[in-house]
Amino acid sequence: MPTRDRSHASVESLALLWAARESGVIDALTSTAGTAEKVAAVADIDPRAARITVDALATMGFIKRVGDEYEITNRALGFLAKRDVRSIGRLPHALDYFSLYTALPETMATGDGPDMPDEWRRNRLGAEDATGESVVRACVTAAVRESPDASRVLELAGGSGIFAREFLERGYDVTYVDDAETVEIVRPLLSRAGVDLVAGDPTDPPVSGFDLVFVGDAFDGLSSDDAASLVAGAYDALAPGGTAVFVDALHGRCSAAATTRRAVDALALGCGDLYDESTVRSWTDAAGFARETVRDVPGTDVQVVVAERAVD
Repeated sequence: MPTRDRSHASVESLALLWAARESGVIDALTSTAGTAEKVAAVADIDPRAARITVDALATMGFIKRVGDEYEITNRALGFLAKRDVRSIGRLPHALDYFSLYTALPETMATGDGPDMPDEWRRNRLGAEDATGESVVRACVTAAVRESPDASRVLELAGGSGIFAREFLERGYDVTYVDDAETVEIVRPLLSRAGVDLVAGDPTDPPVSGFDLVFVGDAFDGLSSDDAASLVAGAYDALAPGGTAVFVDALHGRCSAAATTRRAVDALALGCGDLYDESTVRSWTDAAGFARETVRDVPGTDVQVVVAERAVD
């Protein structure tokens, strides 16, 4: 999915930034240290390592020299500004995943999910919110084409709410459901925009009667049982005759690169899987949907699974 785009950074730059964050260099530079010597002292690392890291961060544009010291640039704000998910960007979440990748052998050996990095939820929401505008528009356009007469839209498991805002801009009455912690993080942004926020379990949504239910990154990181429950929750939230649209990269239809990303992320998280079209159709059938259609979203590497609830 677009929220997992890592094209902005090479493996080497991610490794350097991850090491700078984990070693305390980033914290040192964003607090009291303005020189390599001070970074070494504050972070308690080797002076040579501090010098090389600081020089590299300056070359990459995360810090700049002002007089005799370095100051952070706007590019580094994602490490500091966590209150508004729009200011975080993709990079902190990419570094979170890099951290999980370093633990892959242990996670694969035990089958247990690892301890999640600090700020995982906010960083994930920041990465979601940085999804390319063209991708957001393409996914929403694909959804509304399947339900042209819809007026009430529910974004289920809405995350950052980036799709909810796009629906709102197109004139729809939009409701958003996600867990309570996520709702509180995105409330300042979404409530101000006019989205109706509801805290609740997306697999058992506390609202219903919608013409269109939209789920982005639908099955990413979910077990088969949880994914099936989410599909059932979407069915319950629809009015008779309504349509549910699930957006995801489906194994066997998406690119090899998207499949690889999904595979390594599922392994790193210790949950989730590669789900193909037939598997998703089995969930929609079990939920009671009358008809399903799968389409590619033009200009993206994702698909939409369109499931229709019969008119009672």
